[in-house]
Parts: sequence; structure tokens; C-alpha cells
Amino acid sequence: MDRKTITASLVKRMRFSEELDDDDVLAIETLPIAVKDFADNQHVVSDGEQPTQCCLLIEGFAVRAKTTKDGGRQILSIHIPGDIPDLQSLYLQEMDHDLIALTACTVGFIPHLALRELVRKRPNIAEVFWRDTLIDAAMFRQWIVNVGQRQAPSRMAHLILELQRRLEIVGRTKGDSFRLPMTQDELADALGLTAVHVNRTAKQLRQDGLLLIQRQTVKILNKEKLKELADFDDAYLHQSTS
Repeated sequence: MDRKTITASLVKRMRFSEELDDDDVLAIETLPIAVKDFADNQHVVSDGEQPTQCCLLIEGFAVRAKTTKDGGRQILSIHIPGDIPDLQSLYLQEMDHDLIALTACTVGFIPHLALRELVRKRPNIAEVFWRDTLIDAAMFRQWIVNVGQRQAPSRMAHLILELQRRLEIVGRTKGDSFRLPMTQDELADALGLTAVHVNRTAKQLRQDGLLLIQRQTVKILNKEKLKELADFDDAYLHQSTS
């Protein structure tokens, strides 16, 4: 896999709403990145580890998750190609959650030393990475509201709309359809629901003509009504080009 392919989704996402010059892009493309494949449900980085490199998701889906002592799991975020889900490990010594491959994944490992040198030399890139951490925090706030305050149909609708927007930015959608390789149990862990409730909610949204989830593919049938149900405003993703 050549370097441009490895960093393509990251560069596309970073350039969508930020001004990076060609030298910035070249600096990203020439980072020393070790590529490794992971099977679905395999831990990429585990809670308690002290990593010396950050993970760039090249292909596939991954999740950040926290597991309680009694085995209960909460999915904290869903990650797509172009994301660096553990960017915080660049400055925080110990991982406080798991990073798990949701599907078969291709991951690029970037040494912390190389990233620190990059952000010192390229202030534009440093600003983009800092912005990424702030957007990450904004997304966490939305997820807390979603699980804590919204009813099940609104929760699912909000999650779907967020993913559709993020995947659209990196060119991973077909109109209002996109791949969502999550089981009902995994969606339940992300939404704070039971798998049975997830099934009922998906069925309700389909019957209402809003959303269809079938064979790990999502098709949004009526985006405006779905956004109204979810009370969805993508301003928190801060992806406007204006």
C-alpha cells in the first residue's frame, strides 16, 4: 500500500474544512507509518496500555469502548477511515479505554516522536490536530445527551445522521446510503439500549418511512423528517467550509 493511499482519507478529512498547503500534505504522506491488519473484535489498543504510537484507521470501522467490572460495555464512539482515534495518547501516558476493531481493519501506526516533530515543524497541522481533539470533545457531549436524554428512536436517528455526515466527508457514502457493519448488540452498546429495543426501534423507523437498516447497510428514506426526530444539527461536527 503506497503512502498516498494510507493517508488519503485523513488528508481528505483534514482538507475539507482547513487550509493545508501542499507541503503540509507531503509532510503527512511521508510520516513513518507501519501498517497492520486486525480481525473484527480484536483489540487495537487496550485500556491501561502506555502506547508509543498513534493509530490511523485506514480501512474498516473501529470503536472506543469502556467495559465495567461486571462485563457491561459502553461504546463511546465509532471511528471511520481517516480518524486517529487515540490522538490523545500523544500527550496522555495511559489509555483509559479500549480501541477495538469493529470490522476487519487496516491500521497505520505512527510513532509519537514523529508526530511531535511534525506538529512542531508544521503549525497548520498542529492546529488541525488540536481542532480534532476539540471536535472529539463536542461529539462526546452529543453522545452523552443522546444516551441520557433522547428517546430510543431519536437516539438511533441521531447516531445514523452523524455517521452519514462523517462518512460523506471522506467519500464513503452513496447518496443517503452507507455501510454500517454493526450488530444489534453493538448498536445497543452504543445507544444504551437492549438489543431487543434496538430491533423494535429500527422496525419503527422503517415503518415510519424514515430509515432502513438491512444487511449492514443504512438507507435514509426521509432525511428532513429524520433530522427533525433526532433534533439533529451537524454544527457540533464543525465541518462547514464557510
